[in-house]
Amino acid sequence: MCNSSGSSVEQMCNSSVSSVEQIYSSGSGVGHMRNSSGSSVEQIFVPVMDSLIWILGVTGQSLVMVILCGRQRRRRKRGGQPSQASTIGTGTDILLLALSAADLLLLSTVPFYSAAIAMRMWPFGDVMCRLVGFLGSACSSASIFTLATLAVSRYLTVVQPTRAYGLLTPRKVSTIAALLWVPACCLGAPQLVFRFVKTLRGSPDRFVCLTFLSNEQRMIYGLFHFLAAFMLPLVTIALAYGSIYVFLWRGQQANTTPQVERYQRKVTQTTAMLVLAFTVCWLPSYGLTLALLANPHWATAGATGATPRFGSFSVFARIMATSSTVMNPILYVLMSQKFRHDLRRIFKRDQQNGRSNVALSTV
Repeated sequence: MCNSSGSSVEQMCNSSVSSVEQIYSSGSGVGHMRNSSGSSVEQIFVPVMDSLIWILGVTGQSLVMVILCGRQRRRRKRGGQPSQASTIGTGTDILLLALSAADLLLLSTVPFYSAAIAMRMWPFGDVMCRLVGFLGSACSSASIFTLATLAVSRYLTVVQPTRAYGLLTPRKVSTIAALLWVPACCLGAPQLVFRFVKTLRGSPDRFVCLTFLSNEQRMIYGLFHFLAAFMLPLVTIALAYGSIYVFLWRGQQANTTPQVERYQRKVTQTTAMLVLAFTVCWLPSYGLTLALLANPHWATAGATGATPRFGSFSVFARIMATSSTVMNPILYVLMSQKFRHDLRRIFKRDQQNGRSNVALSTV
């Protein structure tokens, strides 16, 4: 079906391939029946959950992009010399827009994996095997890189606002957001180079999509991907937000926190929750990846169905990773009053357009 030791959202697919191969190559018996039963549950449960996540994710991220693009249009219509708050706000919106774009691209890969899991094979050919694996790795990396950049921008905005005004201009932030895809694509490049399609043992008409030929290659790539696309950005984020909260705490203790800093505290809390949600959603997948890298036998034994220790957890890890694309719009609604205001504006405009269309149709 699929195998990617670098992109954790696909880790369960790696395990599923081994389970399928065992089902087709082993004889009848208790172990065989256990694999088949586990596979049947997975074939139904995972596509259903993926469909729900895909619908919610695409709807939510599309609304976010509409709202953020609407803000940009309103700022351009106002014209005049932009204030410091407006300039920094525009830079933040650009990063949030880039984050939504990366999540939408990541969601575009979900139907392929859902179909592969449901069919217990990879029916999309060699080109899509490489392309879907590349997108999964590059988009997840771009998301965490964007979150790290957002954390650094929050640090500059809160702690060094004068410097932030010169660094976080819309043009510079747009350039940074685009350049973040360079290391993200480099991390995904091995998926394009080393992915391949092969047939299952004992079933020449059923294909699987695999990455790398040896456990050593898989371990090197998986460990490097974990460090570069998870640990390093998280360390950067932790340092940035740690410095922010120390700065705000000192201001609060000295009772010198002005109104603008209280606003920055709220914005910082929202962006910190985005990072926390991403980390919580992806931690099970990266934890499973490290466990499989630590013992290659577990990876080849098949974590889904064949190995009870990781069977249900691998399903949980994949769903958690995919659900990260749904969390951002939910957090915006729950924590950002400005976002809720923009959302109400969209629905009010749609209602007004609907009433206008009804009035015209009755004339």
